[in-house]
Amino acid sequence: MGTLTVNQNKLQKRLRRQAGEAVADFNMIEDGDKVMVCLSGGKDSYTMLDVLLHLQKVAPIKFEIVAVNMDQKQPGFPEHVLPAYLKELGIEYHIVEKDTYSVVKELIPEGKTTCSLCSRLRRGTLYTFADEIGATKMALGHHRDDIVETFFLNMFFNGSLKAMPPKLRADDGRNVVIRPLAYCNEKDIQAYSDFKQFPIIPCNLCGSQENLQRQVVKDMLQDWERKTPGRTESIFRSLQNVIPSQLADRNLFDFTNLRIDESAASRFVNVVNL
Repeated sequence: MGTLTVNQNKLQKRLRRQAGEAVADFNMIEDGDKVMVCLSGGKDSYTMLDVLLHLQKVAPIKFEIVAVNMDQKQPGFPEHVLPAYLKELGIEYHIVEKDTYSVVKELIPEGKTTCSLCSRLRRGTLYTFADEIGATKMALGHHRDDIVETFFLNMFFNGSLKAMPPKLRADDGRNVVIRPLAYCNEKDIQAYSDFKQFPIIPCNLCGSQENLQRQVVKDMLQDWERKTPGRTESIFRSLQNVIPSQLADRNLFDFTNLRIDESAASRFVNVVNL
């Protein structure tokens, strides 16, 4: 890459600043950590790796970065692309080969969405590999828009208020997942990926499934954003400003024992009869 334009420089600084703030706010990376950066070959994970490599240089702490890609044996997957890119960067990397493609195609009927099963199989394999190499953190490339979309997917289709937390301890207790791009929006990431010319690898397994519920939610949010710029950011901020007493979760707030406070001062003053 040559010299950055003014706009490209601003974009790069913004993504680095937002990622740095997310890492600091949620204590994602600590001194001595071994961070396994999960690369899919998409714009998000490439951007995350790029930003983390910069953070590694300027952070006041020392931490390792290991790039890991999972080859799921999808037909036509260009196996040479990521190794060539990572060798050029000169960083440690691993390619984990696991034929989850065949499993997904066998278990999911034709025409049905494959993302859920595919992601579970991929996540389980990566969790195991992280444990094998002694990684203390697993970095995933989900961004702010992914988090907001997941919030609405869970609300609309699962009846729960939850999203993707910027930092998560897995159910097995042995893996901590971090999302350094939690404060970054997809539009910026796409623009950054375009000018950096990352060697994008499309997902042929699920990328062509146009009627996914996530795509419906994404379209809804993009329409809202066009009509009211800043709405997605406002929704994301609401996930950081939860008031349990104003919801209806009896496990989160003790509604059963809620009573008036007999010691509280009255709101009303004595009125003089005229």
